[in-house]
This record gives sequence, structure tokens and C-alpha cells, in this order.
Amino acid sequence: MRQAKRDLEAARNMLENGLFEWACFAAQQAAEKAVKAVLQKLNAVAWGHSVFDLLRALSGRFQVEEDLLDCAKILDRYYVPTRYPNSFERGSPYEYYTQKEAEGALLCSGRIVRYCEGLLA
Repeated sequence: MRQAKRDLEAARNMLENGLFEWACFAAQQAAEKAVKAVLQKLNAVAWGHSVFDLLRALSGRFQVEEDLLDCAKILDRYYVPTRYPNSFERGSPYEYYTQKEAEGALLCSGRIVRYCEGLLA
């Protein structure tokens, strides 16, 4: 969970510095690591990178609100294309991500991290 919080802080710093694609990716990473922290605490399998799939795995033991699942779906879209130039027909990833998207990613990630912190408390 400590790494998830650090990744979320890194995402905030990247947002402030206009690195919107990296802010989106770091936000996804923070949420992924937070959910994995809960699953590992439960001695459950925490494999893969899909925040949505990881949250669904938690939903067998805890109530996971639909809006958190929607946030996870948004964040999952930032796992690959934010980092690889061949994700888009032309241009670099930084040309495709906006401040608004990065802010939304941070909001979603923050909600998931807080939810997971609550489960671990």
C-alpha cells in the first residue's frame, strides 16, 4: 500500500508538470498496487494488471460499488498506450493525453486507493 500511495503522489507531480500521459499511467499503477495489497493480505491470487479484474476478484468478499468498477475500467485504458509510441497510428503518447484526462485518472485512482486503505484498516 505504501508503494500505491507513492505512485499516486508521483502521478500528482507528473500532472503538475504537464506529463499527462505519465500521470495517467502512474494513477493506474497506484490503483493496481492498492488492490493487490488487499488481495495479498487475504492470501488471494493477485495476478495481472487490470484494475477492473482485480477489483472483481475482491467483489467476492467485499462490496465493490459500480462507480469504483467504472473508475477501474477508465484506469485500465492507461496501462499500455500511455507508454508505447506504436499505440497510435501517428505521433507520441504525450500528444494524445490531456490535463482533464490526467485529473480524472487521479480522482479515480485516489478513490480506489482510499477504498483499499479502508479494507486494510
